[in-house]
Order: sequence, then C-alpha cells, then structure tokens
Amino acid sequence: MKSLRARLVVVFLAATLVPLGVTLWITARLLDLSLRYSTTFELDRLSRSLERTGRELYQRERESLRAEVSAGRQKSARFDAADRGSWPPAVVSFWESGAEDRFRLADPEGRTLSYLVRDRDGSVLEYSRELGVGLTALGNEYRQARVLVNSERTRDLRRGFFWTVAVLAGLVWVAAFAALVWQADRISRPIAHLTSGLSALAAGKLDTRLKRGGGDEVGRATNAFNEMAGQLEKSRDRLVYLAQLSSWQALARKMAHEVKNSLTPIRLNVEEIVARRNDHDGAFIEQAAQIVIDEVNSLERRVRAFSDFAAEPPLQLRPLDLNALLEERVAFLRRGHPDVWYEFRLEADLPRPVVDEDLLRGILTNLLENAAQAAGEGGTVFVRSAMADGMLLAEVQDSGPGLSAHARETLFEPTISFKRGGMGLGLSIARKSALLLGGDLALVQGSLGGAAFQLRLPAPPQRAGQAVA
Repeated sequence: MKSLRARLVVVFLAATLVPLGVTLWITARLLDLSLRYSTTFELDRLSRSLERTGRELYQRERESLRAEVSAGRQKSARFDAADRGSWPPAVVSFWESGAEDRFRLADPEGRTLSYLVRDRDGSVLEYSRELGVGLTALGNEYRQARVLVNSERTRDLRRGFFWTVAVLAGLVWVAAFAALVWQADRISRPIAHLTSGLSALAAGKLDTRLKRGGGDEVGRATNAFNEMAGQLEKSRDRLVYLAQLSSWQALARKMAHEVKNSLTPIRLNVEEIVARRNDHDGAFIEQAAQIVIDEVNSLERRVRAFSDFAAEPPLQLRPLDLNALLEERVAFLRRGHPDVWYEFRLEADLPRPVVDEDLLRGILTNLLENAAQAAGEGGTVFVRSAMADGMLLAEVQDSGPGLSAHARETLFEPTISFKRGGMGLGLSIARKSALLLGGDLALVQGSLGGAAFQLRLPAPPQRAGQAVA
C-alpha cells in the first residue's frame, strides 16, 4: 500500500468499522441472552403448573388403584413370609416400616405405580398399574426448571446488561484507540523526521541526511530531501571554491600587473648593458646579464600562468566524443613519456557531452601529464570512462607514490610548485574549468596505489525514444 491517502483511508475504516462490528456483535449476544432470560417468568409458571398436574395425577392414580384393590378387580403379586430372604429391597423396607400399605413408583422412569399391602399371614401383596407418564422424569425436569428459575431470580438483569455493555464497549474502544495511535505514530513519524531534517537544513546543516523511505508520498519526499541536501552541499562547496578562486584571481591579476611593470625595464636595461660592454669585462657582464634575462623570462612565464588563471575566456560549447578525446590526449602525451604503460577501460556508446573543447583538453592534459610524471619510468597510467548517476565520468589513475595528507587538503588551491616548470596552478585551473563546464573534479580512491582523479561532466538529456550516440 504505497499511497499515504490509501493508508489513511484504511486506518479510518479499521478504526471505525472494527469497533462498530465488535460492539454490534456484543450487543446482539447480550440481547439474545436477555431475551432468553425473559422466558424465566414463563418457565416459572409452566413448572408450577407441571408440578400441580403431576401431583394430581399421582393422587388420582393412587385412589383409583386403591379402589380397584378394594373391589377385588386388581391382581396382585405375592411375597410369602417363608421367602422373606429373597424379597426385593423395596418390599423388605415396607415390611420393616410396620405400615399397613404403601404406594411407590416401581421402575426408574416412574411409569408404573406399585401398591404394597401387608397380609395377615405375614406375606406382602403388590398391586401394579401403568401410568403412561414417567413421573420420575417429570419430577427431574421440574427440579431443573426450579433451579434455573431460582438462579435467574438472583440476578439483576438490567444492571448486569448495562455494565456488561459499558465494559465491553469501553474495552473495544480502548483497543481501537490504541491501534489508531500506534498506526498514526507510524504514519506521522516519517513526517516528523522530514520536518526535523528540513529545519536542520534551513539552519545550514547541509550534511543532514534522513533514513531512506518507502514507496509512498512521504518516502518519496524523504528520498527527494536527501538528493536535494546532497545537491545543496555540492553547490555550496562549489560556490565556496569559486569564491576563493575569484579572490585568488583578483590577487593574481594585481600581482601579474605589478611584476610585469617591473620586469620590462629590468630586461631592457640589462640588454642595454650587454650592448655597451667593453673588451675587458665583456665576458663577465654578458654572463651576468644572461642569468638575469633567464630569470626574467622565468618570471614572465609565471606571470603568464597567473594571467591564464585569472582569465575567463568565453565558452564555445559543442558535443564531443569523450572516449576519442581521451585516446587523442594519451597519444599526444605518450611521446613525452615513452616508458609509461597506459591502460584503457572505455565504456562504449557514451552520450556526447556538450562542453568547450579547449577547456576539456586542458583538464585531460593536466591530469594525464601529472599521472605520467607521478608514475615515472616503468609505471602505469589507467584511463577509464563510464556513465553513473546521470553524469559522464573520466578517470585517470597512476601507480605513483600517492599524495600526502597535507597535499590532499590543499590539492586544488593555487600554490607555488617546486616541480621543474611547474606553476602550482594546474589542478586549480583544471577544477575551475570543470566547474565552468557544469561538472566537477575530485580526488577518488584508485586501484593502482597512487593518485586517482575523477572528472564528472553532465550528460546531455535524452529524449524519449532517442538512442544514445
């Protein structure tokens, strides 16, 4: 169930229909019981009538049997005094009681009425007749009915019904409310986390991330928040870096202007000294002047580098084949580093990035040249291209000694380089160019043990049904 709206509808239905259904079921059961209890009064009346009927029947049958015995119309069973040891227990009990006669129900169901009479010679005569009705069973049913009536009379039906309904309905409501609170907490907790994350993001904590959500609206909003926070953090870092570059560019322009103003008259005067030298100290003056000229030329190269760093030429964007440009740059630089081994892993059918060719060539040249110098003689440079997360990747790795912790911290800052011919501005210019192209340049973990740089460029949007060029 991915829709938050659907989940809320289901929670509402469950929170209303389930308690209602349980309450209706309880009420129906109690109503059924109450109706069953309402028959107690009728049962009382019927049981008393049954008692009277049974008693009257018994008395009438007794009188009728006695009359028939007196008239001699009833046959008897005789229990002789000589066989007293074999008499049935009922006959023995009658004889020992000393009574002249006795009536009893002869069988367990009470369907036969027996009339015992003491004879003069010590014998017992027994007269019997069928009643047609089991008086013993009738008496048992009467006693059960009386027990039920007496037990129900001890109950306060109305009060019991009210408190039973109240307690059960209250329990159902509490259970439904607890389930509703639990479900509401499950639904609202991600919203609360999202609100907290937005507050932290608004306070400037751009590294705030939330636990990835599910497929409903809140889950998609949470995932979008994480992506937005990541983009904001990257944008902030880029803006900070570009602001630093802007300050460095202003300083570079000023320094280049000041140094250039001083270098020109120095070189002109030294050249004039060389032109006016005499024969006695000409060799010394020429050697000293040449040293000064060489240093001036070196300073001019540094000034030109600062000028290039400070300049921002207009971009000329067009689609380029990234793999072809990587292969062309490697072929161009291989002549200067014949002892370096190059490995390629270029993904086929990559989309063509829309970039400025000069800026992209400059970035790749700087990365490949630095990698070849770091790898050294017999070393390896690994070149890779790929597509990931909507970005085109160009990665350059080397098998050199790697970078120190301090070098990693100041890697893209304009510094003074002590490499032969180095100006300390190459990576700064390369990252600046990458940012101008809409991408970025970052240090990543390589597989050769040395340094590894990854250039990320935005891939062109693909139209529906358009094949990748």
